[in-house]
Amino acid sequence: MNHKTLKNHLRRAVVPLLLSMPALAAAEDKLSSGDTAWMLTATALVLFMTIPGLSLFYAGMVRAKNGLSVMMQCFSITAVVTVLWAVVAYSIAFGGAGTWWGGLDKLFLKGVTVDALSGSIPETVFMVFQMTFAIITPALVVGAFAERMKFSSMLWFMSLWLILVYAPIAHWVWGDGGWLGGKGILDFAGGTVVHINAGVAGLMAALIIGKRKGYPRTAMLPHNLMFTLVGAAMLWVGWFGFNAGSELAADGTAGMAMAVTQIATAMAAVTWMLAEWMSHGKPSALGIASGAVAGLVAITPASGSAGPMGALAIGAAAGLACFIFVAKIKPALGFDDSLDAFGVHGIGGIVGALLTGVFCAPSLGGAGFGVENGGIGAQVTVQAIGVVSTLVYTAVMTAIILFVLKVTIGLRVSEEEEVEGLDLSQHDERAYNL
Repeated sequence: MNHKTLKNHLRRAVVPLLLSMPALAAAEDKLSSGDTAWMLTATALVLFMTIPGLSLFYAGMVRAKNGLSVMMQCFSITAVVTVLWAVVAYSIAFGGAGTWWGGLDKLFLKGVTVDALSGSIPETVFMVFQMTFAIITPALVVGAFAERMKFSSMLWFMSLWLILVYAPIAHWVWGDGGWLGGKGILDFAGGTVVHINAGVAGLMAALIIGKRKGYPRTAMLPHNLMFTLVGAAMLWVGWFGFNAGSELAADGTAGMAMAVTQIATAMAAVTWMLAEWMSHGKPSALGIASGAVAGLVAITPASGSAGPMGALAIGAAAGLACFIFVAKIKPALGFDDSLDAFGVHGIGGIVGALLTGVFCAPSLGGAGFGVENGGIGAQVTVQAIGVVSTLVYTAVMTAIILFVLKVTIGLRVSEEEEVEGLDLSQHDERAYNL
């Protein structure tokens, strides 16, 4: 082939490609009405998970004198986190390309205008979708210290924790330049960012605040398990927005995320039910609801990479691991994680995060590895790095925040207020005026 012929071949091959590049770039930034419609729906579903889903789930498990206080905590967290996310936390998580945080370029949502896009959806929609994740994560922590923390202290704790703990970890995993994302961690919808994060924060809160008066000698039975089952059902339905929505598009990956979410949740519910049946002689409504939530938690990081059979395995592992921890290990250790925030979200999140590194393998029906040129061993190693770093950072920072509040404004209600119940002592209201 002479020089002239080669030049003509190159022109025919390269010039159309170069001419198409601006069109390709524009296509990436073009608004998709289908993707936007799905993400608006997914955002509403995730907010539905906190209010009313998690609110009812938790409120039914506490004693009647504290049910309203738990719902008030979840409701107020929704409002406070919304404000803080718009003012500063969104910028820390997604405001720029840094290793540890996103910076302050998007304080007060600077630049988040009606025309700004995030991929194929408006940045406003992306911002609010991520806001709903930021809302539910601290709300999950409420379950660990239910029935004994002052309302004012809870608001300070959640505000500081959102800014100093949640937003930075969200950037590590999902933000531009985040160091865990750069290592290739697979956390599709929040195994580390949401569940391990919330579970560890809950564990630290339970240990630092201390046990409820009378625990474990006094029976502290749930006052309304119908609330809990209704709340669990809302969480299950809303979780499709959580997981399938994290694709940020209406496509095949979102469809698979929905499928594996349903399969893993059902498998974990069945596993917990059978384990409890064999262990205690009867299956309980609280048990099957807890198992379902454990499955939802565990499949969250894997929902963008695992296949259906991987989902079955993850669900079974999570249901069994969380049941063993809640029913056997927690009583042996003796700490008072009131509603098992760590036992379900912490343990389920760890199981799911590690098994994501296994069941993302194409040979096991997965979508592939996040680590370049890596196999199962390399991916599991990166997943473990993410788990350990989240555990350590969250534990240390949560402890610091709680100790500062403890020595300044105090964390716990008085003994008399705890006996009276937080509904009356903190809000001067009752759920039931009989």
